[in-house]
Amino acid sequence: MSRLRLTITRPAVALALAAALVAAWAIGAGPAGGADRADSLRDSIQSKRDREQALSGAIAKLAKLERATAREVGVLERRVAAVRRELAAAQAILDTTTTRRDRQRARALRLRTRLQQSRRKLAELLRERYAGGRPDALTVVLESDGFANLLETVDFLRRIQRSDEKILAAVRGGRRDAVAQKRVLARLTMQRRDAEQVVRRRHDALSAIAAGLRQRRASLASARAARTAALRGSRSSRRRAERSLERLLAERRRAARQVGPGGPWAIPWPIVQCESGGQNLPPNSATASGYYQFIDTTWRGLGGSTPQAYQASKDEQDRLAAQLWNGGAGASNWDCAVLVGIL
Repeated sequence: MSRLRLTITRPAVALALAAALVAAWAIGAGPAGGADRADSLRDSIQSKRDREQALSGAIAKLAKLERATAREVGVLERRVAAVRRELAAAQAILDTTTTRRDRQRARALRLRTRLQQSRRKLAELLRERYAGGRPDALTVVLESDGFANLLETVDFLRRIQRSDEKILAAVRGGRRDAVAQKRVLARLTMQRRDAEQVVRRRHDALSAIAAGLRQRRASLASARAARTAALRGSRSSRRRAERSLERLLAERRRAARQVGPGGPWAIPWPIVQCESGGQNLPPNSATASGYYQFIDTTWRGLGGSTPQAYQASKDEQDRLAAQLWNGGAGASNWDCAVLVGIL
């Protein structure tokens, strides 16, 4: 169906139209400004929604990175703890070896002291028994008081000798053990020093990586907080724009329900005011006529009873206009619906 055409030639109608446009502008539903403002608000709302979507995506991505970084920090902290345990175990082995070496050294020292004491006691006994000087085997034999005494003396000397040999062997064994433990300790000390250097470097490297990851996690948290704040601000601004748009649309709906002179009308009064000024106008060059500016083809298509719309009664024009309007679905049939901001 062809759309209605607006062509006004009479000065009175032109003045009425001008007055109507001024009145519509005064109530906040101006033909161009109201539509522009609504479009601007819709664009702003859509832009803010797009920004909110982008911010939500960025926040989700940052939260995911933050969780991944936290897991990496946990892994590195566990590795650092394991390295510390390795270092503590190496220190425990070294401490145990040092204790064993000290024990062997103390044992050798005790045995050496015991040997010296035994030798002093033996020398004292021999001096007491043989006051004539340092005894030898011939002197012991010649000066023995009988065979029994000789056997007793020889047995005593043998026991002393065996005791000295045992003590000496124990001293030598203790000394060997102490020397062996010293070598083991020296080897372990070097190994521990080398291992400690390696472990220390690993520990420092892991600690530095963990510190860097913690700093990265803090930066991610800060960035996520900033984007969350921006998202809240964008949502607040969008809601304000939506409220402004709703108020503007409510004003338009109120304006659309306004009953002008000669009403009520089958379509919103601002459209009637823009189309005909509420006058039952004769046809213009586009054949538009009547209160609602029906062109002839549209009028005949709706079943008008007269050749042209202006020739019919207002009731018939109202009825056919309401049919064409169709609850607002047919608003596009009137060019003025766009001009007054209904569309």
